[in-house]
Amino acid sequence: MTLFDTTFHLDRTRSATLQVFEHLREQIVSLVIAPGTVLARPQLCDYFGLSQAPIREALLRLEEERLVDIYPQHQTRVRGIDLASARQAHFLRLSVELEMVHALARAPHPDLAALLDAIVTRQRACLVADDLASFTRLDMAFHRQMYEAASLPDLWSMMRSCSGNLDRLRRLHLPLNRKAASILEQHAAIARCIEAGDAAGAQQLVRVHLSGTLNALDALRDRYPDLMLPPDFAPQGLAA
Repeated sequence: MTLFDTTFHLDRTRSATLQVFEHLREQIVSLVIAPGTVLARPQLCDYFGLSQAPIREALLRLEEERLVDIYPQHQTRVRGIDLASARQAHFLRLSVELEMVHALARAPHPDLAALLDAIVTRQRACLVADDLASFTRLDMAFHRQMYEAASLPDLWSMMRSCSGNLDRLRRLHLPLNRKAASILEQHAAIARCIEAGDAAGAQQLVRVHLSGTLNALDALRDRYPDLMLPPDFAPQGLAA
């Protein structure tokens, strides 16, 4: 199957549905599978080596996250980037992370500074190597580390489940206008503020850090109009 740039290996100790969902979601969010792509179930069954049932359940989960549209008895198509969904995810994430870094700065985790610094160092190496895929994974790891230090791992999972469209916008923005270098600088500064107990400084940095892509939304929409969901879009089908 030519939709994917990686080979899938099923882990028999884990849920097949979850593995299909995670694999498809990563390919969609990273824009390897572009908006508008038809995901034909027979092809998916062949690629994953699975029956229709786990494929169907995985697609339903992707539809819940507004990443695909399912048209019963017809087709499943990768949804254009939903700007309304992205804005809501941004508002939620900003609200949570402003409070989170405030709490972390007021009562620092003893190992957090070293953990965050290690991630920033690895990100810097990825930037030098122009490895934006690994850079993005480490971006997620940086934020996840803060959620775990704040004892909010379930909140991280919830945040990820509603951030697919925002993540796609961030992938488009990352190669432009030194965005990746800015992320690296901001991560390092956030880590320093938390270590120094500077709650207000950490919050100001997070506000700037998380708002960059939304501030560039008009430019991204003009640059990639074919990847965006039309403002008046309304799917005609209901989930099968």
